[in-house]
Amino acid sequence: MDDNITYQVLVNDEGQYSLWPADKEVPAGWRPDGTVGTKEECTAHVDEVWTDMRPRSLREHMAGQ
Repeated sequence: MDDNITYQVLVNDEGQYSLWPADKEVPAGWRPDGTVGTKEECTAHVDEVWTDMRPRSLREHMAGQ
């Protein structure tokens, strides 16, 4: 199936990323990170920037121990 949807990359306060259709309203708790493009482009960006899958609160808790 050909995916002609333009996506944007969203990030939440825990530093977790998601792809979202660019023409849809951003859900509560998420904000755009500025990346917009094809699914492949957005996925490549997320793969590059989201290198630690742990939520921010867990990373900070573990760093404080």
